Amino acid sequence: MQRQDRRKFLKGSVVALAAGLVVGREAIMSAENFEDLQPFRPEIRAAYSTQKAFGNEGKKPLRLGLIIGIGNDPDAALGKVHDLGLPTCQAYCEDFPPGLAKKLTAALGKYGIEATSIVVGGPGKEVWDFYGGPLTIGLVPRETRAARIAHIKKASEFAKECGVAAVQTHCGFIPENPNDPVYAETVGALIDVAGYCRRNGQNFRYETGQETPITLVRAMKDVGLDNQGVNFDLANLILYGKANPVDAIEILGPYVQGIHAKDGLWPTNPKELGEEVAIGKGKVDFPRIIARLKEMKYPGAVTIEREISGAQQMADVRGAKEYLEKLIG
Repeated sequence: MQRQDRRKFLKGSVVALAAGLVVGREAIMSAENFEDLQPFRPEIRAAYSTQKAFGNEGKKPLRLGLIIGIGNDPDAALGKVHDLGLPTCQAYCEDFPPGLAKKLTAALGKYGIEATSIVVGGPGKEVWDFYGGPLTIGLVPRETRAARIAHIKKASEFAKECGVAAVQTHCGFIPENPNDPVYAETVGALIDVAGYCRRNGQNFRYETGQETPITLVRAMKDVGLDNQGVNFDLANLILYGKANPVDAIEILGPYVQGIHAKDGLWPTNPKELGEEVAIGKGKVDFPRIIARLKEMKYPGAVTIEREISGAQQMADVRGAKEYLEKLIG
């Protein structure tokens, strides 16, 4: 999820690998015993041929939803999703205080809503542009990496308590150059968090945006675990100038486990991301994307995201729902 002021918006609504990638001490120490390290061994990782697509079994494909910050009042947040007539949501959580999991579980049951993922970011400063972003977003920056690994693990425990099948985050500006030492460090961090989610029976989903599609596929293959997936944010690929989503789906399609239905314009200022706009007013070709998802028999949800607040946000979400329902049929 790309953010211009994400927090304001969401508050409102192991050893060396044979490939030469070295996993840091933190990843090694996070394993509880030798068996926990086995999924990281190259010969075992190479044996995985399919994803563990937790959460979609027996459910309607292309079901609509909304990403929403739950704050400390999941009932109010889920009430908005229910009032919109949407059957699913992605729940964004800034923190995981005691009792929040019970509140979220109760609200999901009360409104009959499926949470398809727990979305997490931070902690610490995150700058959503081309200059500050590489220094502050996700697991790439060294200064905040340990704290964010710990935070994602908290999210995984929270998701386990709530019965949610996926944890989702921006991993940052993963280096395009696989020979960059930061690339190996990032892959090590990803093995740590994805492995943790795997032990909790969850998928770990990468939100598209800061990296090119092939860079993301390379990272997932180097991590090598079978519970990795992509949350395919259609607009982010445009907002960051990384790819046209119609083309990117041909690269990322086998890994897509979630969709952010969002629209945007290409960046024209080399310092700033492109502009997010209401669905239908940007450069995302939704008819072609939805048609391709149907051809691929994509089983997951299509989650609406609109990064503004107030009455216009809800109006745009309603418009997006109506627009997408016509395409999905």
